[in-house]
Amino acid sequence: MDIKITRALLSVSDKTGIVELGQALAAQGVELVSTGGTATALRNAGLTVRDISDLTGFPEMMDGRVKTLHPKVHGGLLSVRNNPEHQASMAEHDIAPIDLVVVNLYPFAQTVAKGADRDEIIENIDIGGPSMVRSAAKNHESVAIVTDPADYALVMGGTTTLDQRRKFAAKAYAATAAYDAGIARWFATVDQGETLPETLPLALVKQADLRYGENPHQSAALYVPQRVVGDGIAQARQLQGKELSYNNYNDADAALELVSEFRDGPPTVVIVKHANPCGVASGATLAEAYAAAFACDTVSAFGGIIAVNRPLDRATAEAISGIFTEVVCAPDADDEARAIFAAKKNLRLLLTGELPDPARGGLMLKSIAGGMLAQSRDNGIVTRDQLKVVTQRQPTEQELADCLFAWTVAKHVKSNAIVYAKDGSTAGIGAGQMNRLESARIAAWKAKDAADKAGWATPRTIGSAVASDAFFPFADGLLAAVEAGATAVIQPGGSIRDDEVIAAADEAGLAMVFTGMRHFRH
Repeated sequence: MDIKITRALLSVSDKTGIVELGQALAAQGVELVSTGGTATALRNAGLTVRDISDLTGFPEMMDGRVKTLHPKVHGGLLSVRNNPEHQASMAEHDIAPIDLVVVNLYPFAQTVAKGADRDEIIENIDIGGPSMVRSAAKNHESVAIVTDPADYALVMGGTTTLDQRRKFAAKAYAATAAYDAGIARWFATVDQGETLPETLPLALVKQADLRYGENPHQSAALYVPQRVVGDGIAQARQLQGKELSYNNYNDADAALELVSEFRDGPPTVVIVKHANPCGVASGATLAEAYAAAFACDTVSAFGGIIAVNRPLDRATAEAISGIFTEVVCAPDADDEARAIFAAKKNLRLLLTGELPDPARGGLMLKSIAGGMLAQSRDNGIVTRDQLKVVTQRQPTEQELADCLFAWTVAKHVKSNAIVYAKDGSTAGIGAGQMNRLESARIAAWKAKDAADKAGWATPRTIGSAVASDAFFPFADGLLAAVEAGATAVIQPGGSIRDDEVIAAADEAGLAMVFTGMRHFRH
């Protein structure tokens, strides 16, 4: 059923487009009722506006906290037009119907984001606005509620359809739910300091529909939080290439998270395939780092995702363009690098700006059947001073550097994870196996295969450091690393068989350090 708008209540915090809307409605003979700053903006544009206090018979009071919370407002919104009792009550109490409500809420999230003090944050919790939104949305059979300036054009003609009003109502309830979720999370996490509150309200806004999910028969979309605390892959600027897929986002996120561990380090390149790194290296230049990372696994790198920690230059872009690459993520790219990639129409180039802080907090969520798992981010970092040498032989400075490099990479490899590294480059990566021994063997085999393809005399596992994301439960995984040529080991420790593993390391002449921290990633 179409409804002609005879009276509209306009009360907005964000005044974008409100004057134009008021002018269009007034041209259709609509009576405009408004509050505070919105009324002033409309009057300054030459429009006739009725104050809310004139409608209610009560002045705005308590610094504007009480102005729309009145039966003459909510009666005009909630009354069922074809209900005789409702109509009798309206006539008895001189309540006029309101056909359109245009409201957007106090800027709570923006107030938090700018670092306001607690009192100002509390003052920016809207009460009357959400009440009007909910009342109008409930009575959408007769009342249109518009909460998004993008929808103003739909009501400028002075009439609304039932289909429009239903869509407006759905959008309105989503808006108030998201608004309250932001307030609840601020109270729980910021005001009360809770990491995992009793109730975890989530409010995510769709940023894009994706072509499909992990597989073509699955639908997918990208959502972002109402208030983004720190930019990541979801905020990257895409310069070229077709739309990103679900898998592209997932893999690019894995690559960006890992390369961000090196944001204050030397030029570093990460190559990811199916969310696992297949090559990581640091070098004097990005081009050198890419060559070393690519050499680790030239087969898996085909169709992979690349992330770098420095602006892309021509030499690196030329090297990357040597094979098919799905996505390249970089803080920035110079004109020459952009021109080189422009010739690769299927390559997506994402510019991220400042890399995310690997030590940042936050929650990680995973859905399970019937529920949701939540945990704090794995932002654990181990420094050289925190390492505990547990073997008779002390590691050399180079071995310590390689241990920490391998450990950083292993943090981002699916468990069970084994990573061999030498001279700031991965030599072999074993990921996602059901036991640690197989991961060690696979990583060594991949290193040998890389050496065969490159024509090296020996694989880079010879003289390498090996990292295990969790403790070696038995000595067999360690012995596989010895067989591959590793001379140093970094692992969490904590197994009931630590003494057995340490003894095996001593017998083999290895240097081994414990971190006291593990990095499972499932």
